[in-house]
Amino acid sequence: MDVVVTGGRGSSGRWIVDRLAGPHDVTVLDRSLPGDGGHPAVEYRALDLTDAGSVFDSLTAIDPDSVVHWAAIPVAGTHPGVDLFRNNALAAHTVLSAAGRVGADVVQGSSDGAYGFFFAEETPVPDELPITEAHALRPEDDYGLSKVVTEETGKTIARRDGVSVASIRPSWIQTPGEYPCRDEEYVDDLAAGAGNYWSYVDVRDVVDLVEAALTGEVAGHEAFNCVGPDNALGRPLVELMREHYGRVPNDCTVEGDAAAYATTKATDLLGWEPTRSWREAADEDVDAPTV
Repeated sequence: MDVVVTGGRGSSGRWIVDRLAGPHDVTVLDRSLPGDGGHPAVEYRALDLTDAGSVFDSLTAIDPDSVVHWAAIPVAGTHPGVDLFRNNALAAHTVLSAAGRVGADVVQGSSDGAYGFFFAEETPVPDELPITEAHALRPEDDYGLSKVVTEETGKTIARRDGVSVASIRPSWIQTPGEYPCRDEEYVDDLAAGAGNYWSYVDVRDVVDLVEAALTGEVAGHEAFNCVGPDNALGRPLVELMREHYGRVPNDCTVEGDAAAYATTKATDLLGWEPTRSWREAADEDVDAPTV
């Protein structure tokens, strides 16, 4: 399979590229070329992903089977909100539009930020626990809004061009051996992780879901939660919610130290489930890919 990966040199994108290179022919589209030549099995093109002409020219020339759109400003607060929104929304529209024109299926990076919990002025208690992909999207911030627009763009492209679009919604990606969700200041302060209900996901589980979406059967547009198998504190989630928020939603079926987000949709449609818990992964010694 010929696969284009945007943002493939980013902190999580490089793990995706490293997994796909070899089994697939991978071309990375990013802002700059690697100074050391990059991954030996990967081709690179440097371009601005918000420039429609550059993106259309590149995808027309490559004519990929699939596109993994992973490039974005990944979090609120690092850029002016209007710049973040413009970059994320415009890049998604440009890349997905070009992918649709060449008939390439898409897997794209969305976020649990689309639900609007973490960056809300006052974090709400969700309508349900666990939170399914059908939960309302109510962002108050530019980052979350950009992800809602990204997903709506995916729906449009899937409907218009007949390609499949899978939107992956990770929650605070951790890398093996570097788990800030287990830092003392996080673990000892409930408020530190309350914005996403103490959720996290190992980058390798994210890669597994991206790969499953690439090779599985996705019809039209589908969104998938992507979180670890448990919460980052290792305590009963209901207990954490009551201690911090004073209540749980009426629709609550979580048990034990489960994560706040449901992942059964990805299991049912793609055969994916998270397998890496902080209990083992936080102290693992794994070299990050160089791409």
